Amino acid sequence: MEKYLNTELSFEERAEDLVSKMKMEEKCGQMKYDAPAIERLNIPKYQWWNEGLHGVARAGTATVFPQAIGLAAMFSPKWIRTAANVISIEARAKFNAATSYEDRGIYKGLTLWSPNVNIFRDPRWGRGQETYGEDPYLSGTLGTAFVKGIQGNGKYWTAAACVKHFAAHSGPEAIRHGFDSVVSKKDLEETYLYAFRTVIENTDVAGVMGAYNMVNGEPSCASDYLTHKLRDEWGFDGYFVSDCWAIRDFHEEMKVTYTPAESAALAVNHQCDLNCGCTYQHLMSAVSTGKVTSEAINRSVTRLMKTRMHLGMFDVTELDDIPFTVVDCDEHKKINIECARRSIVLLKNNNILPLDENKIKTIAVIGPNADRKEPLEGNYCGTASEYVTFLQGIKRRFNGRVIYAQGCHLYEEKVEKLAEPHDRLSEALAAAAESDVVVICAGLDATLEGEEGDTGNAYASGDKMNLRYPQPQRELIRQITATGKPCILVTASGGAMNPETENLSAEIQVWYPGAEGGTALAEILFGDISPSGKLPVTFYKTSELLPDFIDYSMKGRTYRYLENDENVLYPFGFGLTYGDVKVKKMKWKKGNFGGYVVAEIENTGKYDTEDVIEIYVSINSSYEVPKTSLCGMLRIDCKAGKTRKVIIPIQLEAFTIVKENGERCIDRDATYKIYADTKSPDENSINTEIAFDEIGKG
Repeated sequence: MEKYLNTELSFEERAEDLVSKMKMEEKCGQMKYDAPAIERLNIPKYQWWNEGLHGVARAGTATVFPQAIGLAAMFSPKWIRTAANVISIEARAKFNAATSYEDRGIYKGLTLWSPNVNIFRDPRWGRGQETYGEDPYLSGTLGTAFVKGIQGNGKYWTAAACVKHFAAHSGPEAIRHGFDSVVSKKDLEETYLYAFRTVIENTDVAGVMGAYNMVNGEPSCASDYLTHKLRDEWGFDGYFVSDCWAIRDFHEEMKVTYTPAESAALAVNHQCDLNCGCTYQHLMSAVSTGKVTSEAINRSVTRLMKTRMHLGMFDVTELDDIPFTVVDCDEHKKINIECARRSIVLLKNNNILPLDENKIKTIAVIGPNADRKEPLEGNYCGTASEYVTFLQGIKRRFNGRVIYAQGCHLYEEKVEKLAEPHDRLSEALAAAAESDVVVICAGLDATLEGEEGDTGNAYASGDKMNLRYPQPQRELIRQITATGKPCILVTASGGAMNPETENLSAEIQVWYPGAEGGTALAEILFGDISPSGKLPVTFYKTSELLPDFIDYSMKGRTYRYLENDENVLYPFGFGLTYGDVKVKKMKWKKGNFGGYVVAEIENTGKYDTEDVIEIYVSINSSYEVPKTSLCGMLRIDCKAGKTRKVIIPIQLEAFTIVKENGERCIDRDATYKIYADTKSPDENSINTEIAFDEIGKG
């Protein structure tokens, strides 16, 4: 038996043996995302490029979960991991089916280039919807859960996760290919690198994807600083892949090299193992001219082969038996709707929700997002076998009359080309006039916000110019709310938007809630369940009062560093329920590596609900520190009128500070205040002060 086929050996030993049998040209070929077959070694061709952000993407039928930002709004590592497990099972099932027909094309592989743990630092960023929000702790915790769900617990990974985009990458999209993110070492350690390090140190994540941009003058995919952090400090030994065609940017946009061969050499010498793009076609030239050593090539190809062996591609495993029929099956749909229910955030409620069916006979459902599947999907999505739009969800749930009117186009001034402007407005006003309550379904979709090159929003390359609704929707909202009818605004978007009116009875943020989004919305509207999602980002009144989009300093950004509280529309961590959950008491208990918050929780409301207990720490130090930081959370079930006790662990790292030179340490002279609430803290939040000696140091 060939050594590389011996399942008694480690994947590392097997990979090294396999690579030793390859010719140099064969090795270089394996470092491209579309790796060719090596028939003499029985290695089939393999497409590394696949996506699984919130479901297996771009490869046909799959369970379409809420977009990542919606999954983040659950504030639940448990449910993130459960969703990721479904994604990995479906990826494996689709891989098994495709390869049985010798289909090894793009989006058919087991290496999922997800999750995206970049910090959503600016609400204008179109790809912010792919992230877990603006907080490093939340992003790192949920990213860790996602990776564990994707890869599983067995000897063989169900699928392979890949954290991206390393690093300091969050727009603007239009200039990402040559942009230099100028970031202090303090901001890098305190914010931008935190989630990556958390995932790498707490999982065996298969891959890391480098970003397009430069960081402090070095390409992200060929950075001395970032490579040292990743490989040396954090000990990552998985595969590193460039973002797609990012290495080409070295010579075409950044001008740090002159030729493709030089760009390929620069990347490989910084331990970029895999090229999503075409620049590694020039690797043989780089090797033959001495720009890259055979040792560097062997190192990279060994990592790639080790990844494929972790996935069982050279063995017979139980994972080979996962059938195609699990894809978007009933069990997975049930998990999907559970996630959708928990992702939706109730922002405002002037005692109209839940709707009283005994008093309401007619509902008008109005708006360009009411009866389309696109507002359910978000970007990087698969295709569900069935979608429940917001209109369909309401019609299925409500026994009375539902009147539908589109109201306006998503962003153009008219729906019909030959019509006059606002050609659907009068119909919407007529529908509102005949109704007892109006549900306005507005917002965006992935054609307006998303990735550069993927959206129809060419003028901003997928980013948002501001936080306003498109003009036709603003006019629709203004005129419908002016009728005096109770209006519930349902917004589908990847982040903060401002309806610019006080004349709303309720506001609901649904994000892009997945294929079952309409069902979950209807259940919340009629009180079948209580909303319980929380904002993983700050909702601002306007982007005009924020720092310049290209400024990567964290000063004035996110709830941790915000300087203008007057610009906050809804704070980070905020989300209403139909219950009334309060933290009544709390105390701090010292532990081995940090400690525990022990809290008494009471629901004094009339409705059972889930809610999220959020723990924050503020540090009183002579060093510059964030105003406050999330450091613990627990989603709990709260029965009406009941009290319960919860214990939430807080890690020692929550009490560290970061110096200007990027060094993370504990300030022995600091004091700390711990807050427990169902949102980010304010003057009414219950809190306790602790000293340095009350924290467990291990």
